Amino acid sequence: MHGYAVEVPGHTTRRSKIGPGFRIAVAVGLPFLKVFTKQDWRGFDQLLDQKGGIVVGTNHTSWFDPLPVAHALWSHDRPPRFLGKESVFRVPIFGWIISNAGQIRVYRESSEAAFALRDAVAAAKSGECVVVYPEGTITRDPGVWPMQGKTGAVRIALESGCPLYPMVQWGAQAVMGPYRKQLRLLPRKTMSVWLGEPIDLEQFRGQAWTPQLLHEATDLLMHTLAQMEGEIRGEIPPKVLFHYWPIHDRADQGSDQ
Repeated sequence: MHGYAVEVPGHTTRRSKIGPGFRIAVAVGLPFLKVFTKQDWRGFDQLLDQKGGIVVGTNHTSWFDPLPVAHALWSHDRPPRFLGKESVFRVPIFGWIISNAGQIRVYRESSEAAFALRDAVAAAKSGECVVVYPEGTITRDPGVWPMQGKTGAVRIALESGCPLYPMVQWGAQAVMGPYRKQLRLLPRKTMSVWLGEPIDLEQFRGQAWTPQLLHEATDLLMHTLAQMEGEIRGEIPPKVLFHYWPIHDRADQGSDQ
């Protein structure tokens, strides 16, 4: 797991050995976000008493939203380790930075797909803050609500024994809309990043992790995210979440990461 912080008592912090790539990303990204965005962060005080690794499952509305998510977690002394598509790691310079920063590659449609789950579990066990987009992609919901999720976040939390925190961000889609590359930085947008209380997974522990059980736990996470997003937006979320079924998932329903 190249670039991960070494295991330390408690959990990984900004003072840990997190790799030069991480330091470069912070040196460039932090001033940018402070200048061009406003922050509305809630629920992070609960991390003060949380020792050890954590898993964070968050909604995905924009290519821009990893920045405010990382900003909030970094500012609360939890350097994030994102699961990201392998193709992103092949982008010149940027790919080297995120690889050296210990971000976790997700290989889709290949025999190496299980490696991301293995690496994420190991990272969480070693005290890392592992961030997962359970939808697996930017939402396709016409109203920009969370979609039905894949089971990766729940599996990482169950296998590592670490708590699973629901996180909702809202505002990034105003800077860069879903699947759009236009950047609208001005006027400054507020990045709301709210952290909920850990999902109660006790009822799922000590049981065989069947697909039905994993999907039931994932539904609990996704509906929690939808409710939290509704609170930020001041709207009522849909009772039935949008179901997006990519072509590669139709061909291989077993790759539910």
